[in-house]
Amino acid sequence: MDLFYYPEPLANLISSLARLPGIGPKTAARLSFYMLHNPEDATNLARAVDSALTHIHPCTVCGNYTADDPCAVCAGAKRDRHLICVVEQPRDVVALERTGEYRGLYHVLHGVLSPIDGIGPEQLNIKNLLSRLDGINEVIVAVNPTIEGETTALYLSRLLKDLNIIVTRLARGLPMGADLEYADDITIARALEGRRAMDN
Repeated sequence: MDLFYYPEPLANLISSLARLPGIGPKTAARLSFYMLHNPEDATNLARAVDSALTHIHPCTVCGNYTADDPCAVCAGAKRDRHLICVVEQPRDVVALERTGEYRGLYHVLHGVLSPIDGIGPEQLNIKNLLSRLDGINEVIVAVNPTIEGETTALYLSRLLKDLNIIVTRLARGLPMGADLEYADDITIARALEGRRAMDN
């Protein structure tokens, strides 16, 4: 989209919105014009973004996004403290919690191994995971079933194999290439129930 015809502040707004995932240039332009036409909505959106950036941060224990530290799951008295579910992103915690089937703890990696993108173990929240394993009986690896996810799952399995901890993977109720975020609750629940030990 040629932004030459827009005033500079509007062109900057369109350009910024177009950088968001799932929003193309035309949608960015429509949203920009909507905000100009509805300044109260735009102001509320700006305040909400500012508030989230100010108050939301990763939990120092699990890495999930939270306003409190530790997060509600880590602080929850009724959680199974012998079980950790490892996920890629904070949004995956929400997907699993929605099922109501899982009562253990979480650990958010904030990504997956991807050497082609320069993402190795040092760029992920793996070191903190290793510091949390005292008293843990099982680690569920619930990363997405992509090539990078499978590589990460295999890496974690090999990393944990000598620690006397059962390492399981979600069952194949999730199709290859699917994201937890978009899976329905029943599919995720069945995948949790059908988790299996990982081969080393």
